[in-house]
Amino acid sequence: MKYAIVEISGRQFWIETGKYYDFNRIPTELGKEITLNRVLLLNNEGEILIGKPYLESVTVKGKILEHLRGRKTLVYKMRPKKKTRKKQGHRQELTRVLIEEIKTN
Repeated sequence: MKYAIVEISGRQFWIETGKYYDFNRIPTELGKEITLNRVLLLNNEGEILIGKPYLESVTVKGKILEHLRGRKTLVYKMRPKKKTRKKQGHRQELTRVLIEEIKTN
């Protein structure tokens, strides 16, 4: 089993080939290839490589499938005994990326 842990948009994701993941919005066109080069860890069939902080010899290739919005999150603020209430919704802008290959040099 080959997987990598990648840092993208300030978060870390466990990445495997052939699966798709939702990242924060990446401002590029649909169908375009992207390269993720902030690889923190790589497990290649039991051989583990750990970066300090990143692995320079490993790149992850992906393809942008679609731009979408996440599920609605409710933000509710209330101050007790003051009769102030604020209800607000938020939907995060996301980009769905299909991971095509994890390549080592």
